[in-house]
Amino acid sequence: MSLECKVLVFLNNISEKKAEAIHKALEPDNVDFPKNLSFKIENDKETLILTFEGKGNIRTLISTIDEVLEQIQVILRVTS
Repeated sequence: MSLECKVLVFLNNISEKKAEAIHKALEPDNVDFPKNLSFKIENDKETLILTFEGKGNIRTLISTIDEVLEQIQVILRVTS
């Protein structure tokens, strides 16, 4: 049996400009994503929704989420 996990991360009160900057910066990383992992970004008003899905090794999923959140922190510092 293989473990499947779906994680939603909500970034609230994000301006449209910052949401666009995050989306553009992360988009190239979404190419050649590791097998059994997926990542999707959606905008909903002032909320950015990040959806991560993983199958198999949960550590890989956690590492991916951590890396993406670190990148977002940098983007938000630069755009502030």
